[in-house]
Amino acid sequence: MAYKYIFGPVMSGRLGRSLGLDLLGGRICSMDCVYCEVGATRDLTCERKPYVPAADIIEELARWKEEGLNDPDMVTLGGLGEPCLNSEMGLVIIEARKLFPNTPVAVLTNASLMTDPEVRRELALADVVLPSLDSLVPDEFAKVNRPCKGISPAAVADGLLAFRKEFKGKIFLEILLAEGINDSDENLGRLKDFCKRLAPDRVDVVTLTRPGTVKGVRPVDGAVLSRWRLALESGDTPAATRQASDGKAMSTERTPAAVAASLSRRPQTVAQLAQALNADPEKVRQAVEALEKRGEIISRDDQGEIFYHGTGHVIEY
Repeated sequence: MAYKYIFGPVMSGRLGRSLGLDLLGGRICSMDCVYCEVGATRDLTCERKPYVPAADIIEELARWKEEGLNDPDMVTLGGLGEPCLNSEMGLVIIEARKLFPNTPVAVLTNASLMTDPEVRRELALADVVLPSLDSLVPDEFAKVNRPCKGISPAAVADGLLAFRKEFKGKIFLEILLAEGINDSDENLGRLKDFCKRLAPDRVDVVTLTRPGTVKGVRPVDGAVLSRWRLALESGDTPAATRQASDGKAMSTERTPAAVAASLSRRPQTVAQLAQALNADPEKVRQAVEALEKRGEIISRDDQGEIFYHGTGHVIEY
């Protein structure tokens, strides 16, 4: 049986082989970031509700475990939108811990809802929280993240600082730079001061490596990226990853559905898919070709590599 809300594992430099849980079931988010790798936001909202019931997610996660595949390095709440919008996020974390008691739970978030004490309480149940904060300059923040009305970078920063005081786990802060949008010296200075106050366990400064949602949005060049990294990056080394071959390989029958689910959330190459899913590369290639032929995914050449992604990954013109 195919999975609707479980996808991957996918390879992550910070989290290793990460098994994804999609808490939204669609592109529902409090931001519509110009670089988002899952596609343009379809429902821009700050309303919390059980978009996907926790029971449905946990039922799928239990089935995934019963298949007897090798455990992931991390169970990660993320998917097609902002996981903190799901009002049953805390229950998902609690139940995931019961199913995988030896596997850390992580949450990917844009940090926009950390102004809510209840959201912070639920996030504090996780082992690792990976918030993003791309700019503390208001007009840059608006251009790069395109948030719901009422979300300001100052409020997001205050929410993160409050969370730091309440959270016993690790915070991995990510800052993504887009050329000419949020790579200003003013932003660098403000974020440098903020990072000193937040004291995250890790800071990662990155730029676009996959197609975004708006045509013409470009990565910063190597010199800019290096300067920012020198000023801001710190903390833990990337999560150690087990070799995907150290366990039961994914069955031929499961491979096509797993490939489709993974590509609907994150653009990847055939090689990346095969490694993360612990699947036969030839079977993955065949699945990708069949999905492309049916029009369920599309390909794009990005710096000499062919990435595949779901057709929902829309580029705005």
